[in-house]
Amino acid sequence: MCRMCYFVLGVVGSCGGYFTQWSGEFASPQYPSNYPNYAHCSWRIQSPGTKIISLTFTFKEQLVEGSPPCRHDAIQVYDGPSTSYPLLGKLCGSQLKEFRSSRNQLTVVFSSDSSVSGRGFRALFSSSLPSNLGKISHVNCSSGNMTIVIQRSYLSSLGFSWQDLYLDDHHCMPSSVGYDVSFSFPLNMCGTNKEISNGHVVYTNNVRAAHSQSGEITRQTQYFLLHVSCHMERDTTVGNLYQAQEVANSTITGVGRFNATMRFYLSSSFSYPVLESPYVVQLNQYVYVQVQLTRQDSSLDVFLDSCVASPNHDFQTRNYDLLRNGCVRDRTVYVYTNGLRPYARFRFQAFKFLRTHAYVFLRCKVVVCANNDYNSRCRRGCQYRRKRAIDSVLHTRAVTLGPITLQGQRSNF
Repeated sequence: MCRMCYFVLGVVGSCGGYFTQWSGEFASPQYPSNYPNYAHCSWRIQSPGTKIISLTFTFKEQLVEGSPPCRHDAIQVYDGPSTSYPLLGKLCGSQLKEFRSSRNQLTVVFSSDSSVSGRGFRALFSSSLPSNLGKISHVNCSSGNMTIVIQRSYLSSLGFSWQDLYLDDHHCMPSSVGYDVSFSFPLNMCGTNKEISNGHVVYTNNVRAAHSQSGEITRQTQYFLLHVSCHMERDTTVGNLYQAQEVANSTITGVGRFNATMRFYLSSSFSYPVLESPYVVQLNQYVYVQVQLTRQDSSLDVFLDSCVASPNHDFQTRNYDLLRNGCVRDRTVYVYTNGLRPYARFRFQAFKFLRTHAYVFLRCKVVVCANNDYNSRCRRGCQYRRKRAIDSVLHTRAVTLGPITLQGQRSNF
């Protein structure tokens, strides 16, 4: 007879369900394809015991049709087992949001109207002890590092000291500051394992603890095992965690995105970056641009979906397209490589914006793909959008560079 038996009635991509396990996920109907019109779906989440629920929505560009106040398609989250309980929030468009219940139940309702549909959403949920009982704090994921933070009071409640902890690489030890114990290390170190699945990169490691009289790591019945993973979704910065009550086989998960940098170079060899700021150029001079991941990884490719120039650093008005949907939009643009390497490179000529404005800024939307995924957006290159449809495969991050200023131009800033 099992001591912990949980049953799942909900199915990812189905219209509604009932969840009673520690953690899991669900998605809009037909995800990752566009959801249908006239959808009305309800999911109920009930955590074991008295634990509260954390709910995080991760999605691509244009999750749901519309924008606040969400008069068309919308997701609504209620703090209880039905819609008669308080409304925690309402989402549409491409809002990022994390919800936390005040009890052990949440209700999520998704509805769509008769017009435009979008790719939809994927939601991650997890159960944890209320904060006054002590809990695992969080895991932060970035393109270069993983940081795991655990409250010392939680370890003490299990009978462990922070000095008992170690990672898969036993040489990687934690530090203790105040009430927290933390590990912070590069994603390619400390025994971290990397897997590429369906175009997503997942980094995993384990935090372990074992009592030892001699100070050496031992194998004993009483031990602590915490599975940690970073899912690099490439378009979200929110994190999610899952804490089990038992000492062994707990899990925390972080959702991160890759960071990219963009730099000017002096020539087509891309050997010498421009160090001055602002970058002073002459009218019609070639400007060389490279975009790459902050942490280089030969298993990933970088693709520039769009690049725009603007005299305004907020890019709210007077934007000029250099690239759009992977296609060249300015005749002076020449693309050296895009979508086939861990970096993308192109050039363009300094343009007439500089005659009437002191500065010009660049912004590019970057797609990150696994280089063994031959059906990825990176491999499809120039592609125009369908009318009145929302791209179901684009995963982007915006990076900004500048300013450029014309030689001899007086600043009006």
